[in-house]
Amino acid sequence: MYSRTNPTVSVVTPVYNGERYLAECIESVLAQTYENWDYVIVNNCSTDRSLEIAQEYAEKDSRIRVHDNRDFLPIVENFNHSLLQISSESKYCKMIHADDMLFPECISKMVTLAEEKPSVGIVGSYVLEGCRVKCDGLPYPRSFFSGREICRRTLLDQSPVKGGLYVFGSPTSLLIRSDLIRSRSPFYKNKYLIVVDQEVCYYLLQHSDFGFVHEVLTYSRDHSQSVTSSVSVLNRLIFEEFMLLKDYGPIYLSKDECDKQLAVKNQNYYRFLSSSVFDKKDKEFWRFHRKALDQLDVPLSWPRFLKGIAREIVRKTARWVFRS
Repeated sequence: MYSRTNPTVSVVTPVYNGERYLAECIESVLAQTYENWDYVIVNNCSTDRSLEIAQEYAEKDSRIRVHDNRDFLPIVENFNHSLLQISSESKYCKMIHADDMLFPECISKMVTLAEEKPSVGIVGSYVLEGCRVKCDGLPYPRSFFSGREICRRTLLDQSPVKGGLYVFGSPTSLLIRSDLIRSRSPFYKNKYLIVVDQEVCYYLLQHSDFGFVHEVLTYSRDHSQSVTSSVSVLNRLIFEEFMLLKDYGPIYLSKDECDKQLAVKNQNYYRFLSSSVFDKKDKEFWRFHRKALDQLDVPLSWPRFLKGIAREIVRKTARWVFRS
């Protein structure tokens, strides 16, 4: 299953209080059929046994290193710091969250595909998230897509009914060329939090191509549980997806295509805000989204907002009458 050159792959796991699943994560790396890898586990000032567990494995396998942060870092900053620890000799990088796992042939099959076409900068695959397979939607058995094509597809296929085309998964599900990681500093941008890994793909695929293995190669748990409760309550995702379209729509889409997608995002945002009126959101929620709309350069339109509330009242009333 190895390519002829058998290039070095740097595997990296940032961990903060991940003792519950960390051993399973490390074992999944040790179980890889591909052997030419080095593995750095970056402990972000954990207060549980994460550091201890990582050190125990490092003592048993010389390919495993442990980096212990001196100071606690916010999540995006820590991801950037973790990527700085990868081997200077690596050709590819494979990040894996501390509560995720790689299936045994993951690295082997991703590297084999990447080596077939030097222009490929990112390789993805199907993901088993809980009991659901995700990142589907690409035509089988086609495995290579230009960066522009795959970005256009994902930006244009935003159907809320079908869930839209999403093939980038999470850092765990991607293999990225190390030279691309080294070429961008910082690698992850702090303006994003929820879709920070998606933004990286849109950035890198401006000048590289996308490979896809039509197999389930990684297992992910629900990472929404690791995001702060305040972010979940605010629903920052709807804002960041809008911001992502504003940043990369003009690069990959025609003006008409971009304007159409922005109009859809705008409509969905107002629908969300109108519905939120009935969810008893606090002042912090409304302050956040008022500021978010200003940041998106689409200031809140009170007539449109009130019209949305009226529609929501009609919808809820009709539903109540129907159920009665």
